[in-house]
Amino acid sequence: MRFLRNPVVGLFFLAPLIAEFFLGDFPVYMLPLILPLSLWYGAGAVLIREVTRRLGRGRPTILLLGLAFGVAEEGLLTMSLFNPNYADQRLLDPGHIAALGIGVPWTIFVLTLHVLWSVAAPIALIESAQPQRRTTPWLSNRAMAGVGVLLVAGAAVTFASNHRLYGHFVASPTQLATTAVIVIALVILAVTLTRRSSAMTPDRNVPAPWIVGAATMICAGAFQVTGHTDNAWIAVPGMVVSLVTLAAAISWWSRSTGWTETHRFAVAAGLVLTYTWRAFFAGYGHSTAELITAVASYVLYAFASVVILAVIARRITIAAPARSATPSQACPAV
Repeated sequence: MRFLRNPVVGLFFLAPLIAEFFLGDFPVYMLPLILPLSLWYGAGAVLIREVTRRLGRGRPTILLLGLAFGVAEEGLLTMSLFNPNYADQRLLDPGHIAALGIGVPWTIFVLTLHVLWSVAAPIALIESAQPQRRTTPWLSNRAMAGVGVLLVAGAAVTFASNHRLYGHFVASPTQLATTAVIVIALVILAVTLTRRSSAMTPDRNVPAPWIVGAATMICAGAFQVTGHTDNAWIAVPGMVVSLVTLAAAISWWSRSTGWTETHRFAVAAGLVLTYTWRAFFAGYGHSTAELITAVASYVLYAFASVVILAVIARRITIAAPARSATPSQACPAV
């Protein structure tokens, strides 16, 4: 049981659980797929978290590394950023830019999914469950190397499975090279960010955690709704406004001394709960059996997400009296 309570193990499996299952991409009988998916999503989230904490960095580094992770997956492995008929959905048609071979709405949408939901949310939740060790490294150098090997294996599995399933599409050499350069640039930027300590504001009011969580759900929900429209003139402004609003609100609130671990948890919980209701719009198949399976899957995922959030919230509550007050980071805690 001590092994199962290991935060690294928790993050390793929570990342793919949120990224692919809570979203509603896979029915519950395909849960065994969490094992190969963990090689990419889980190892990626663990490495991003460990690199960030070893460098003494905060959320900006996690978000930038999450963006590099998303660009690598969607540009180099699945190549959905460039495949005009990925999963037979014509995702690049709205807002298509022929010179780049991308669809602007899809690019913004899928990369944000990775940054916020595949990386930032699971890291924030697992760190909230370990409040005494939230900003300290969890792995030895040897373990870090092992996770790196798993990530490479996960990249190979992700590429091979998508290449076979979606028409053996391969992006152009220019697109692949440009994507690789962007990934490298994002990683360099993330690890070389200057550490800045912004002044905290003791008299700045911070809403109750449930209000922060509700605000996160509203902004994240607006992002999801507008991002699923076929009109680029609605999707792009809607997604951008939603993200900017959320980032500005959290940045403002988190600069107050009243910003606590519970507030950080509320942001992550709001993101996860957004995926929970969004799953019910993921599709129900064409037969009665598929309908029953889909409904059962979405209900089970919703129940699982609520249980996970409740357990983490309880751990925060128990740890709060024993934890001394520490200054919070003045950056988006998603």
